Amino acid sequence: MNAEIIAVGSELLLGQITNTNARFISNQLSELGINVYYHTVVGDNVGRLEEAIKIAESRANLIIFSGGLGPTKDDLTKETIAKYLQTELVYDEFAMKSIEEFFAKQNRNMTENNRKQALVLKDCDVLVNKHGLAPGMIFDYNNRIYMLLPGPPKEIEPMFQFEAKPKLAARLHKGTKIVSHVLRFYGIGEAELEVRIQDLLEHQSNPTIAPLASDGEVTLRITANAENDEQAWTLINQTKEEIISRVGEYLYGVDDDSLSSKVAEILITNNLTIAVAESLTAGLFQSELASNPGISQSLLGGMVTYTEQVKKEQLGMPDEILEQFGVVSAECAGAMASLVKDKFNSDIGVGLTGAAGPEAHGDKPAGTVWIGIAIGDDKPHTYRLQLSGVRNTNRLRAVKFAFHYLIQLLSEKGYSKI
Repeated sequence: MNAEIIAVGSELLLGQITNTNARFISNQLSELGINVYYHTVVGDNVGRLEEAIKIAESRANLIIFSGGLGPTKDDLTKETIAKYLQTELVYDEFAMKSIEEFFAKQNRNMTENNRKQALVLKDCDVLVNKHGLAPGMIFDYNNRIYMLLPGPPKEIEPMFQFEAKPKLAARLHKGTKIVSHVLRFYGIGEAELEVRIQDLLEHQSNPTIAPLASDGEVTLRITANAENDEQAWTLINQTKEEIISRVGEYLYGVDDDSLSSKVAEILITNNLTIAVAESLTAGLFQSELASNPGISQSLLGGMVTYTEQVKKEQLGMPDEILEQFGVVSAECAGAMASLVKDKFNSDIGVGLTGAAGPEAHGDKPAGTVWIGIAIGDDKPHTYRLQLSGVRNTNRLRAVKFAFHYLIQLLSEKGYSKI
């Protein structure tokens, strides 16, 4: 099956918002083995939308629309499609009741145009909107599938994942189950990873393997098609074991894991505490770590020691380290990790220092970063990065590498990372 995604909304063409829905839907469709060959964006105009539908019908048998299901006059997607497909719109009773209850709970008057959101294509498969008002719909017509979804990401993502996707899978793979599992890697480039598993990619059938690189990370999505979950997972685990045998040292998590959530999981599970001293990242490491629920039992605190004076006065950095080695050095990063660990009496201390850019720091070029990690009574481990000259990209990558190295160290000490 080939699909085309049509995003409707003049605000997309004007650059007022980003079309993240197309990326999300394409990613979800890939799990079902559906090819997406075209993304189309069209403004709030009946004639241009009709033209976009006609073009899409010439090259796709699944056409997915996002946006234009709201109550205002420029929300014209379902009206245009109903006219184009020569069908009518009818009120969905469940959707109407949900809309009425919403306004009643808000103690607001429901205007007549809000009733419009309960209209659906006659004889369609209605998709319940649990995070908004306008329902989605799947309409089968003339050997094609037309899917209409709301525009807001907070509505479209759960609707597609939990309402539309299972129904679409049932249409495509009757009597079968589709299961996906994501492996997450850090510290290896997409090109190198693909080289190591090239034969698996070339000979894949069931399960399939889909690589994706993003923000320095590489993911592999393994998708299996089987009669039941057990058989699907058997296929997935066989492929997973083969992949891990080749690049397992870079694997840090699975599915919805992130580098920070994996660190948080290891810390919390093993009752480990951590404190952080940050220079170039200015609290970013702590902010990322603090985004994970339950981290308060492990993250004791930290310090932003941006200047040499603050490093000496607040952290207790010895003068001789700064004078002999400088701020951007292994010695400084290691000392920062040890000093903050001792100051907060934590199990682990992390120190980050470097030249974020775009200017160099003395004789240290922009993008030079040192990371220090102190665990227990061991001598601090230090790591050097040579990143680009892009300031905020360097700061974010420094944090991610710090998480990566911390996961690796804790794994070596017997704290399982997967």
